[in-house]
Amino acid sequence: MKKASVILIVLLFAVLSGCDKKPQLYVYNWTYYTPDDLLRQFEAEYNCEVVYDTFASNEELYAKLLSGGTGYDLVFPSGDYAAIMIKQNMLERIDKSKLSNMGNIDPLVLQKASYDPNMEYCVPYYFGAAGIAVNTAKVPSYEKSWSIFGRGDLRGKMTMLDDMREVLGDALVQLGYSVNTTNPAEIAAARDLVNNVWKPNLVKFDAEAFGKGFADEDFWVVQGYAEVVYGEISVEQRKTTAFFIPPEGGPAYIDSMCILKGAKNVDLAYTFIDFIHRPEIYAQFTDYFGFPATVNIPARALKKVTPYYEAEELAAVELKDDVGPNLKLYDDAWLSIRVGD
Repeated sequence: MKKASVILIVLLFAVLSGCDKKPQLYVYNWTYYTPDDLLRQFEAEYNCEVVYDTFASNEELYAKLLSGGTGYDLVFPSGDYAAIMIKQNMLERIDKSKLSNMGNIDPLVLQKASYDPNMEYCVPYYFGAAGIAVNTAKVPSYEKSWSIFGRGDLRGKMTMLDDMREVLGDALVQLGYSVNTTNPAEIAAARDLVNNVWKPNLVKFDAEAFGKGFADEDFWVVQGYAEVVYGEISVEQRKTTAFFIPPEGGPAYIDSMCILKGAKNVDLAYTFIDFIHRPEIYAQFTDYFGFPATVNIPARALKKVTPYYEAEELAAVELKDDVGPNLKLYDDAWLSIRVGD
């Protein structure tokens, strides 16, 4: 075969292969936050491929994006970091004409989303909060309050999250203050409550293994996320597990779907956002994790799984805001708490 013919065949194969290549959506999301079944369903319906990378904290997300050249289209920051990214012109403005399911979003959630209440840059994905899981076989009597961490009789059987704003936020709420206070005296009082009253009773601050430790009964009371705890315990253990968000409130989060400035697959990103907010899809998403359908109102009637807590328990929670330069007050308080661990 002549050399020219070989080259022609190779070029033709490359062209045909290129024609068969599916469009790709590059997603950067929290670990274990979108069920694989839904991703595969989206890919099948829209003949595309989702390239799905994960992060474990907003700080990791932000640092990765600042490094540049990530190629991501859709990211899922929490409210405080979404606010930072909006200010720094990192996000595309949302074109609502490309979204048909925005009317499903609960207006009460948008009221909480003070960083972007009109969805100019962010479409809410999930609204939730950390709470407290209790092994009721070991702790049959307890008050539904953050003050449970002050119980000396449970010393060595409790953990709290290794998360500055969460732990200090709980202490601030317990003292009657805002989780977003920038008053040095109030933050100092929260630091002292954690250091002097709560920390002596804790095994550790733990954001990774608290669910497994609870399932193994190493810990009887843990601050954390319901889906992590229930993802570790057995069906039998569920009978003796209670999860609640204290009625006094606490720090909350809204994670949103945001299109990055300069994204290459914008139309597919809009398609994914609208897909998630179909009521039947949102019901599947929340059923998978045992969440209440906090963001999407019509999805609530389609749920098949009783959630681990009710959306009404979020009534008193407060979104963590970007406190700007005042974050140093929290950093200093947290350093004082963690020294000696």
